[in-house]
Amino acid sequence: MEVKIGVQFAPRELVMESAQSPAEIEQIVTDAIAGEGTLSLTDEKGRRIIVPVAKLAYVEIAEASPRAVGFTVR
Repeated sequence: MEVKIGVQFAPRELVMESAQSPAEIEQIVTDAIAGEGTLSLTDEKGRRIIVPVAKLAYVEIAEASPRAVGFTVR
């Protein structure tokens, strides 16, 4: 699962791959917003991303797209 997190006043979004389902990620984001604390997610490699809820601009949850490798012939 690919998760993109927009942070206020940051020029780039945070992008991570997660093994969790979209429903699990949505629940974590919803709980974080309701608690007005921090959003904490862990990626597939065990790295943790922590963002203050007050600085969240958006969270996009999408199926991971396969990355193209090599060259294409036209």
